[in-house]
Amino acid sequence: MRKKLPIGIDGFEKIRTNNFYYVDKSMFIADLLQNWGEVNLFTRPRRFGKSLNMSMLKCFFEIGGDPMLFDGLKIVQEEKLCNEYMGQFPVISISMKSVDGLNFEAATAALRTVIGNAAMELEFLGTSDRLSAEEKVIYAQLTEAGTAQGGIFAMTDEAMTASLKNLSRLLAKHYGRKVILLIDEYDVPLDKAYQAGYYEEMVSLIRNMFGNALKTNEYLYFAVLTGCLRISKESIFTGLNNLKVHTISDLRYDEYFGFTDTEVDKMLDFYGLPFYKNIIRDWYDGYRFGNADVYCPWDVINYCDVLLADPEAEPENYWANTSGNEIIRRLLKKADQTTRDEIEQLIGGGTITKAVRQELTYRDIEDSIDNIWSVLYSTGYLTQKERLPGKQMKLALPNREVKELFIDLVKDWFQETTLADSSRIKQFCAAFPAGDAAGIQDMLHDYLWDSISVRDTEVRMNMKENFYHGMVLGLLRSQGNWLVQSNAETGEGYSDISVCTPERTGIIIELKYADDGGLERACREALKQIKERKYAEGLKRRGMKKILEYGIAFCGKECMVMIA
Repeated sequence: MRKKLPIGIDGFEKIRTNNFYYVDKSMFIADLLQNWGEVNLFTRPRRFGKSLNMSMLKCFFEIGGDPMLFDGLKIVQEEKLCNEYMGQFPVISISMKSVDGLNFEAATAALRTVIGNAAMELEFLGTSDRLSAEEKVIYAQLTEAGTAQGGIFAMTDEAMTASLKNLSRLLAKHYGRKVILLIDEYDVPLDKAYQAGYYEEMVSLIRNMFGNALKTNEYLYFAVLTGCLRISKESIFTGLNNLKVHTISDLRYDEYFGFTDTEVDKMLDFYGLPFYKNIIRDWYDGYRFGNADVYCPWDVINYCDVLLADPEAEPENYWANTSGNEIIRRLLKKADQTTRDEIEQLIGGGTITKAVRQELTYRDIEDSIDNIWSVLYSTGYLTQKERLPGKQMKLALPNREVKELFIDLVKDWFQETTLADSSRIKQFCAAFPAGDAAGIQDMLHDYLWDSISVRDTEVRMNMKENFYHGMVLGLLRSQGNWLVQSNAETGEGYSDISVCTPERTGIIIELKYADDGGLERACREALKQIKERKYAEGLKRRGMKKILEYGIAFCGKECMVMIA
């Protein structure tokens, strides 16, 4: 039976025991041990395999683990290493991605649940004959539920802060071995806290918890943390001198998060999909981690799965649609004209040069637009094209998926900002039934100057036209008593935009993108199309007494408006 594709499954054991396809990243274990660090932090964008790698580490090192899970993987060729390390350590593994809440109390309750569930998995500690009565009480404090809280774990703040160190101590005493600590998505609670307004309290809590577990923990063999951002030492890693940070710029471990070109080829061949390689490269490749060019695994797996059911399926924004993409919205809200021009360069397939800071606090993000660029790089919305002296980098959009995301968010931002100026937009809309083509053109020029245009020669023509189509459509739909339709059948085809006003004036608008800058020719083509396809007939049937026909052409920030 053909192996299933592991969509949304980040459990190593589940993948290896349920006939799922697995891209072998097991040599990550060997490199981690060879380049040993007591505390290791890996920062990568979301959906690049961080959680799956953490699950793999747990399965490999944990006492009582199943060695059969690694049959056929590269790591088993390292016999000496496997004999020394496989199944030899107590492991504490937690994920902090669910630590969220509208306030600090709700978030700490979520953290208690994470810690309590991890402690419950170690229930043998409660009856261990190697622990004292006092130590069993410490364990019980982490697992007891409070009836007043409706079953939520009732551990005190002090117990929660010391929980990871205490669990390390109890496990080390029970097994007579130091402990491996795995903390996945370590920065999620800070991100959520910043958005909800309790950042200082969460920073203090996480700083104390990590300080106990990572800085003064003699029971720790080593720890691995993963996240999207490298949070500065001054924020939560105060005094932690044993921290080794591995970001997307670092050469070491560069091939272990994301799929390499060779790995994608192997997957496509396995599923009989090699002819889709160029499409997949265009949409989902383009990330550069260290010296490795990588694809987003979430995208590749999802698109392959869809193709197996529908060979004609178009690629989609799988990665981009798994987040609120709030960081891009922050950039657009802060953008001055220089920043807008830089966004245009990126959408146009170009690069921008920025000094990238990879160590920030969440407060720093709002301090300057430059910090937002740094976060966009760290979180995968931008990728490195060239490293320059002084922490400068040439940055670009990695692929088609992210480019289309930027274009969609630019459209949303434009609508939001322009609709806020009601007097200006009212004047613009009034020019259409008045037949004022020159006035429409002047005001469109103003809007285009304030906005961000699409000039990339590689972007499909219909995509460029859709960008401007959406902009004009959104402006016209601000008139609540107008019937504004997009791509409605109005004759022997579908006009781009048709409008019916209460005064029974019908308006037909056909838009063109003039790649060669020939705006006048494009306008005349638009008007010719309106006439030949009889778009006015549909509005006549609706009872419109007066019908106006407009051809509008765009090229970057230039436009021309002609009326029939």
